[in-house]
Amino acid sequence: MTAPAPASTSTVDLVARFPGIVQADARPGYSGFIVEKDSLIEVATALRDELGFDLMTAVTGVDYPPDKMEVVYHAYRATGGPGLVFKVQVPRADPVEIPSLIHLYPGVDLQEREAWDLLGIKFTGHPDLRRLLMWEGFEGHPLRKDWKEGFYEEDTKPFKSRWPDGKFYMAEDKNPFKDNLAFPQNFDPEKWIPEGDALLYGALARYTVKQEDGLSTDRIVINMGPHHPSTHGVFRAVMTLDGETIVGLKPVLGYLHRNHDKIGERNTFLLNMPFTDRLDYFNSMTNNFGYALAVEKLMKIPVAERAEYIRVIVSELSRIQNHLVFIGTLLNDLGAMYTPSLYAFEERELILDIFEAISGARMMCNYFRFGGVVRDIPDDVMQKIKDLVYDRLQYKTDELDRMLTENEVLLSRMKGVRMINAEDAIAYSITGPVLRAAGVPYDIRRADPYGIYDRFDFDVAVRYNGDLMDNYLIRIDEIRQSLRILDQAIKQIPQGPINSQKPQYQVRVPAGEAYGRVESPKGELGYYVVSNGKPNPWRYHVRPASFVNVTALEKISIGTKIADFVVLLAMFDMVMGECDR
Repeated sequence: MTAPAPASTSTVDLVARFPGIVQADARPGYSGFIVEKDSLIEVATALRDELGFDLMTAVTGVDYPPDKMEVVYHAYRATGGPGLVFKVQVPRADPVEIPSLIHLYPGVDLQEREAWDLLGIKFTGHPDLRRLLMWEGFEGHPLRKDWKEGFYEEDTKPFKSRWPDGKFYMAEDKNPFKDNLAFPQNFDPEKWIPEGDALLYGALARYTVKQEDGLSTDRIVINMGPHHPSTHGVFRAVMTLDGETIVGLKPVLGYLHRNHDKIGERNTFLLNMPFTDRLDYFNSMTNNFGYALAVEKLMKIPVAERAEYIRVIVSELSRIQNHLVFIGTLLNDLGAMYTPSLYAFEERELILDIFEAISGARMMCNYFRFGGVVRDIPDDVMQKIKDLVYDRLQYKTDELDRMLTENEVLLSRMKGVRMINAEDAIAYSITGPVLRAAGVPYDIRRADPYGIYDRFDFDVAVRYNGDLMDNYLIRIDEIRQSLRILDQAIKQIPQGPINSQKPQYQVRVPAGEAYGRVESPKGELGYYVVSNGKPNPWRYHVRPASFVNVTALEKISIGTKIADFVVLLAMFDMVMGECDR
């Protein structure tokens, strides 16, 4: 059995660097540093400019009633290595205010807005602090510990009212509809105009521009989505156009919001595992992996050796099928409808057959457990994996490369059309293939290895042009590297148990905090989990790759043609269930 990975934190001593304004977090089970609020900008500037922590990946708000709230920052170096955790604590009494870091790390934009929306933490200096996931007329902040949902019976499950005496009642009967809902004073739904939309359009309003030749032209505002075949479900982009050129853009999220974090705090630790499947529904195995790592760090338990290899095998198979579907649907977005996407789906179906054989489900696998996995891979299924890895997937990758890479339509639509450069990609906290296509060889499997990835010989796929073509090619490259990893994992996998723990319906998780992150096919997927020693997490927060990557959409889009926007958006490989949560 492999020992749990040490906490992925840097050895940098901020206390010595900033005496009097930074102190070590001395709470049992916690790590990192606590920074004085008034010195946050100074410390963050030094972290970025002097100490090289230029990649700010995660921003998490935590409510600790009755006296304080906390914002937790996870920063990393784009050159690799462990991260650094620093925090700011402020009184809980409204207004809860913390300086915004958006001018140092533009990638915190949407994460700060999320913390404001769900926890009521006001980031002073943020230029666009509007609700993000909740509707504009919503009152309150649902992740605060004192916020009560109208139709909810008890604070923990199972409901005491339903078990064990068998008596039950409907929550709706106890709290009749409308009687438990609060609206703004004099609210009239028939006359309501969303304040958020008014602010949104105010920043992008139609106006007249004088050209050099004296001709007056209008810039217009259009909405792409939320109901558009190329916006990945229900994503909305509000754009300002000058002719066919995008000169302004605001992404609008939240149409699929389920308050996943709140659900995670009401579930037990183990019950959260199947809920992670519903984030990036293409990659439930990877979703399971990140959450398992976080809780295993808290529990300080080893992972069974055979299970470590199984985790790698299913994760890399998941990465391959994700990239195959990306390539197929990309061609859909370019106008080559249906046939390419179905062609790419063929191998995906074979991989899902394997997932079904080992987990019982094709997509919502619920396969990982703390300390291992729930079921072993049978011999006949392992043979199917070998057949795929050593034959069919190799052939399919070469075939796609041969048919598409030199295709004149792809070349004309994608080659030379910029995406983002390395400096901006780091500043906007982009991770995953988009970052590596911009010339930054940052892959968590190498930069800050988890599981047993440090045992495998593979290259970090990287491209340097940063255009749409490189963003397509990086997926081909990554499929080939995943096949290298799978070859080694299949040959090295040992016999033995698949879990270091006994089967159980409840786990005891010591008090403390942990951050588990993995290299998902979209980028960094992180879980920040806080335990107070009780059956449910005190704080459960997901850092989704799609959500953070879309922060850079405005930066990337300005100056491009609207005809290229569909392809540009496709390069993020977004899944809105992960974005909106």
